[in-house]
Formats: sequence, C-alpha cells, structure tokens
Amino acid sequence: MKKQWKINTSYLVELALLIAVILIMAFTPVGYIHTLGLEITLIVVPVAVGAVAMGPAAGAILGTVFGITSFIQCFGMSPFGAMLLGINPVWTFLVCVPTRALMGWLTGLLYQGFLKVSPLKKISVILANLCCPLLNTLFFMGTLTLFFYQSEYIQGIAKGMGAGNPLVFILLFVGINGLVEAAVCFVAGSAISQALNTVIRHSSSR
Repeated sequence: MKKQWKINTSYLVELALLIAVILIMAFTPVGYIHTLGLEITLIVVPVAVGAVAMGPAAGAILGTVFGITSFIQCFGMSPFGAMLLGINPVWTFLVCVPTRALMGWLTGLLYQGFLKVSPLKKISVILANLCCPLLNTLFFMGTLTLFFYQSEYIQGIAKGMGAGNPLVFILLFVGINGLVEAAVCFVAGSAISQALNTVIRHSSSR
C-alpha cells in the first residue's frame, strides 16, 4: 500500500511538472517559433515525453492542457487563431483542444504498441516521439481544413499560395513547420523520454 501510494505520488508530481512546463512554454516565447505561416510549436515535446514515460492517460491530459493553451492563444495572442475565433468559436475550440488530447493519448498507445513488436522495441521511444508531432499536424490541419477551408479567410490564403484543393493547401501551408516540429521532438523528446523512463523504472524498483 505504501509503495502504491509512493508510485501514485510520483506520477502526480511528474505530471504536474510537465503541465507546468507546457504552461511556461505556451505563455513565453519558448514554446513557439513564429514564421510567416503557422507558428512552429515546441510544446509537443513535453506532451510526447509524458505520453511515452507515463502512459496514454498522461498523454491525453498533457495534450488537453496544450490544446487549452492553444485555444487561449486565439484571444489576441495569435493573429491566425484570432481570425478563426472570429469566424466560429466552437469550431476553433474543436480544432485546438480535442485534437491535442487525441494526439497525446494515441502517442502513448503507439509507444506501448511499439514495445510489443520485437523489431521496433529498441526504437520505440524514437518512433513515438516522431509520431507525436506528426499526429499533431495531421489532426490540427485535418480539422482546420474540415471546418474552415470554405471560409473566405482560408480561401484567401489558399488562393494566395496557389492551392487548388484541400490536400495541396495542407502541404503548402504546413510546409517546413511540420518537419521542424518532428525534428525537435525526435531529438529533444527522445532523449528526455528515455531519461525519464530510466528514472521511473529505477524509482519503481526501490
């Protein structure tokens, strides 16, 4: 019972620390790299770390926190988000929050799945940390296109880029952003996840 309480306490402390990291990154320049298009978000890193080291539930919680901070950014902090909010607040919420919760949850599930496949076990941490930003881009752009592609604002952006259909729009609009997010999560997320996994296994065995 005492050991179970210790594990639960450690879990909550680690989760709280990662939530704090997300909040700090979200509301300081650390979390976003501003470009001419979408902001490149680095907040996928703590979400991936939590999903890998602590499981799908933690990933979902951290993804939800990330999504809520992203939605808050739409209230004047992000020009792009503010435009979406002005078009439809409910759709904007759906683009920002459930997508990130699902991203974190699936990253944790994928990691657990990779561990069960012998050829992938040794690179499971790396694969999961690559999947996290890719899922983030896929879900965000998918719902953005689903809800807002026909809006005058997005159509203006699409025509300006010469995108004749939603798929071309997604590819051109995301551009280098998705690659940068994947690269950062691959390097930083994999290293931190591996280290945290080691610490958690050591603490659990004591």
